[in-house]
Parts: sequence; structure tokens; C-alpha cells
Amino acid sequence: MPVFSGLDIFLKSMYQDFYAVDRWSGQKLHCVYQALIVAIATRHADAVDVKFLVSGRPVWIALPHPTWVEYKRRTGRVITDPLAIQTAGRYLKTAIENGGYEHGREMYTLTVAEALAHLNGVLNEVGAPQDALLSTI
Repeated sequence: MPVFSGLDIFLKSMYQDFYAVDRWSGQKLHCVYQALIVAIATRHADAVDVKFLVSGRPVWIALPHPTWVEYKRRTGRVITDPLAIQTAGRYLKTAIENGGYEHGREMYTLTVAEALAHLNGVLNEVGAPQDALLSTI
């Protein structure tokens, strides 16, 4: 159950260790969170990279740094590391189930709008307070 205190939202782990069925192959893929790394200009994209193992293969989800700034500006709240992990995991699960996952591709870079949409999705799923949610993305 989520805990809401002050400006932080603490989540149970929904997207750290999960299964998703690939839309195209029908294969059940096991996704496990492995690491979170702040990447500065290594790919000419400042982002927080969240690494998952998808049935043993590394997959990185890059959440752009401006996502943190925009969320803070609009809600007054911060994106914690656990919330970033859940956001990236939700994106990965959605990509697998909706056909956006490509076997063998190691990096997925989200736009700020995509990251905020998945962040909002996680917050909606846990019943976060209204002031934590984004009314428009």
C-alpha cells in the first residue's frame, strides 16, 4: 500500500520484478530492475537511466532530466528514485504488451511527455493524492 507523507510518495514495488507477455511473440518475459544511474551527456542526452533485465537481457529506459524539473514545477513534489524506477518499469511493461518492445534493443529513451504520462499512470494506479497527479500531460 502506498504511503503519502509530505512531498514524498512511497510505493510498493509494482514494476521492479514483473512479467509481461510480448504482443508479437506471445512469449512471457520476466523483467527485473537492476540499477539506476544518472547519465550526464554520455549519449548527448542527460537522463536517469534505469536498467532492467528482460529474461536475462539488459534493457535501459532513459528518463530525461527535465522530467524532474517539470514535475516539481507543476506539483511541488519530487520524483524519488523508487518512483523513477516504477515509472520506467511501467513504460517497459506497456512497451512489451503493446508491441513497442524490440528483442535485442538495449536502450529506450522517453520524451518528457512520455515519462510524465507513465509517472502519472503509476500514481493513478496507487491512488496518489490529487495534488501529486498531473491534470494534463
